[in-house]
Formats: sequence, structure tokens, C-alpha cells
Amino acid sequence: MIPIDLKTAPNTLHTDRLRLETPRAEHAEAFADGVAASMPGLAYVAWGLRPRSVEWALRFCEDDARSVAAGEDLVFHVFEVSDGGWVGRIDVHTIASADARGEIGYVGDVRRAGRGLMREAALAVIDLCFGLGFERIEAMSDARNTRALHFAEGLGLAREGVLRRHERDCHGNLCDMVLYAALRP
Repeated sequence: MIPIDLKTAPNTLHTDRLRLETPRAEHAEAFADGVAASMPGLAYVAWGLRPRSVEWALRFCEDDARSVAAGEDLVFHVFEVSDGGWVGRIDVHTIASADARGEIGYVGDVRRAGRGLMREAALAVIDLCFGLGFERIEAMSDARNTRALHFAEGLGLAREGVLRRHERDCHGNLCDMVLYAALRP
């Protein structure tokens, strides 16, 4: 077993249409704006239940940058190359290095939906993870969050099952979670 060293991950990824960057202070304003524009579609994300200030987004970006620098998580803000606009945020968290697995999360700006940008970004991050030595990337979504379930399926992740009353939702109620996964090819 070779432990996964996230500190070796690049801080920037590129696709044909996107630039993915680890969070920086200058992302805060675009991040806050994207979150505000995407409500109420963020009802399944604890921090997406109410509008957030640029100061909040700045602290969030700083916390993300610290966790990336410490090798605890992978986090990327996604920007469209053509205009520099914020597309979304993708992270890989709950990493079990010894088991070579992690959980992917994603939040996109609804104003840029429908063109496959977040899908392109998520696939780039999944490819990066497999290149770093991950064997398995999981996605877990509230069973009521049909958009997230559809997105996971669109990424090609296999639906592995439903974990009944697995965790508390943003309102404190136990909810069912659907588990998806991709295995390294």
C-alpha cells in the first residue's frame, strides 16, 4: 500500500473550456455571487441555505486553501476560460488514504448550467484522483436531491445503493443517502 500524498497534486488544472484553481482570496467575491445566484438550488448543502457575504466566502476560501496546503483535501474553484467567470466548486474530501478512496462534492453556479461545464470539471478532478493513486471516488447525495443524483449518473458513477437514515440533513432530520462510485480503470 502506498499512501496518497495530496500535497503532490497540482494547484491548477486545465481542460479545453475550463481552468480549475485551488481556492484563493481573490475567488471569494465570485464564489459568494455564485452561491447567492444558485439559491434555492443549494437546499441540500448546509452552507447554501442562506445568502452569504463576501467576508464569509473569504473565510471559506482561506479554510479550503489551508486544508489543501495541509494535504487533507483537494478543492478547486472552476472558471470558464472564455470569460473568466466562476462556474463552481469541486472538492474531494473524507479521504481514506490507506484505502485509496475519497468523496467528491460539487456545487455549480446555476447561471452556467446546461453546457456540461461542471461535468467537464468533475471528470478532470476524478482523473486527477486516479492519477494520484486513488482506487475509488465516491459521491453521496441526499436521496431527495434528484439534480445531484442525475449529475453523479452523468459522470458515469455507478449507483451502489441507498444508506437508509444515514445522516442528518441541513434541518437536522435523518435522511437516506444514495452512494455512487467510480473505480480506477
